[in-house]
Amino acid sequence: MNKTIYILDDNPEFRESTCFWLSGAGFEVCAWGDPHEAIEALARRDRRENACLMLDVRMPQLSGLDVHDALLARGAQLPVIYMSGHADVPLAVQAMRKGAVTLLEKPFDDEALEAALQSAFASQGAAATAAAAPPQPAAPAQSSPEHERFRTREASLTPRERQVLGFVIQGIYNKNIADRIGLSIKTVELYRARGMAKMQARSVAELTRMMVSQQV
Repeated sequence: MNKTIYILDDNPEFRESTCFWLSGAGFEVCAWGDPHEAIEALARRDRRENACLMLDVRMPQLSGLDVHDALLARGAQLPVIYMSGHADVPLAVQAMRKGAVTLLEKPFDDEALEAALQSAFASQGAAATAAAAPPQPAAPAQSSPEHERFRTREASLTPRERQVLGFVIQGIYNKNIADRIGLSIKTVELYRARGMAKMQARSVAELTRMMVSQQV
């Protein structure tokens, strides 16, 4: 089955370059710059198609979060990959709580994009399989391989690294973390760097996504 990627982003140059890359990779691609137009089109789309949405967070008319809410209200659910050039912790938390696949920071690298798309289409395939299968007792929500990998990485953290990362995903600066736990800024930076490395998080937004979803 063809895989369709919808893109909503108000930057025409980004849309053009992303469409070119994804089309070259074999995907069907459809893009909009107007969120209202996108909502109407996505609400009318064939729900059987294998598709996901790459959604810009910051747009002048409607935010990506507002667009996501509008789609959910119209029953137009599909896997959503948020994109932002200014990803921050509160934004990552909001996106993940809405059920986003992930949040990519622009400019994103090919590896991150490929991983996000793989997760998006895998999640849709799993949802379709579950919908077609006879009712089964609900499996524990935290038994997936992604959750197990998260648990393995988290278990490698020392108590101090876990404490520092907990402050980091709250958006607290290193200086304020140092004041709170009575360490020097350099020591906090060291714990932060070690913790990020153990979690294999390339950004605070990615770390927050892991911590909120408890998946990698």
